[in-house]
Amino acid sequence: MKVLVINSGSSSLKFELIDMTNEKSIAKGLCERIGISNPIFTYKNLVKGVVVKDRPEPMENHKIAIDVVLKQLQDPENGVIRNVDEIDAIGHRVVHGGEYYDDSVLVNDEVLKNLEELSALAPLHNPANVMGIKVMRELLPGKKNVAVFDTAFHQTMEPKAFMYALPYEDYTELKVRKYGFHGTSHKYVSEVAREMLGKEDSKIIVCHLGNGASISAVQNGKVVDTSMGLTPLAGVMMGTRTGDVDPAAAFYVMEKRGLDLKGIDTRMNKQSGIKGIFGPSSDFRDLASEMEKGNERAILAYDMFCYKIKSYIGAYVAAMNGIDAIAFTGGIGENAFYVRRDICNDLTFLGIKLDDEKAGEWLPGNVEITTKDSKVKVYKIETAEELVIARDTYRLTK
Repeated sequence: MKVLVINSGSSSLKFELIDMTNEKSIAKGLCERIGISNPIFTYKNLVKGVVVKDRPEPMENHKIAIDVVLKQLQDPENGVIRNVDEIDAIGHRVVHGGEYYDDSVLVNDEVLKNLEELSALAPLHNPANVMGIKVMRELLPGKKNVAVFDTAFHQTMEPKAFMYALPYEDYTELKVRKYGFHGTSHKYVSEVAREMLGKEDSKIIVCHLGNGASISAVQNGKVVDTSMGLTPLAGVMMGTRTGDVDPAAAFYVMEKRGLDLKGIDTRMNKQSGIKGIFGPSSDFRDLASEMEKGNERAILAYDMFCYKIKSYIGAYVAAMNGIDAIAFTGGIGENAFYVRRDICNDLTFLGIKLDDEKAGEWLPGNVEITTKDSKVKVYKIETAEELVIARDTYRLTK
């Protein structure tokens, strides 16, 4: 059985074709600048090792982009399937499932209606996700589509963790509460960490660190708390997002800079975080390079980033009344070994003992970076969000 995974953004579309007989990815790629000038198509045939990189391709809309993807997958020279009949089902990343969904779901008209209703909670993501589903249903009628939600894994939180101290009717009438995101990553990484620990009864903190970053406390496979909130803006400092900030600070900036709601939303989501403090870029590699040169704003941004993560880890140890392991994942969590090292060196009170050799360099795969006698284990785990989507799609359609 082959599952096509689709992650549709407002002007982009990531795809991956996974053979579920061995859970191996056989092709993947990216459509960029859809509906914008100079669109680009990138494709990798993982069976032959063929890469089609940054190919200009007309893509006026998502329907044309997906048609490009399907034609490439069937290409006689570099494709991986003879025809679309070999695609058994399509799994879609959907950012917000609200309180409707605590698990992935087969898509029907009612599900689409609910997802469109939830667009108010995720206006930058859900409309694009829904668009991808509609296009696939049109281009491949009869194929089953599955929606896999960023928010679903976090639905095990108790009210004391997900409620905001706003008037209660804001929850009952408007569904304003903490939902959490990056759920597919937190689910996969926490499960791998439990396997590496070798115990089902476990208390694990997952640090998904990339341009977007979130922390979760997972006890016995269920989320106790997570850092992102109603939207992905809350929590730790990120590439371009503020993370937690006093709402009155936003009101004050709005007033002093003459910003409307859209203006302050853009400032907090796209101009803040590492980019806002550091200045030139939100890319962690640029930040690290400038830190080596002694750039004070780069050092400040780095220190703030690590401090916020360390603070959340401490809070979640308290929330679970203990901890067995910390797992780092995501672009930064997997590759920036110095981030893991610097954060954990400030958590020695937990009984963490880093293996200096493993913690001091980049290592491939899933690895433990603590010593054998460390009371709390620390892991670097490579996330596999597309595989989680494919697994759920297989489970619901097989």
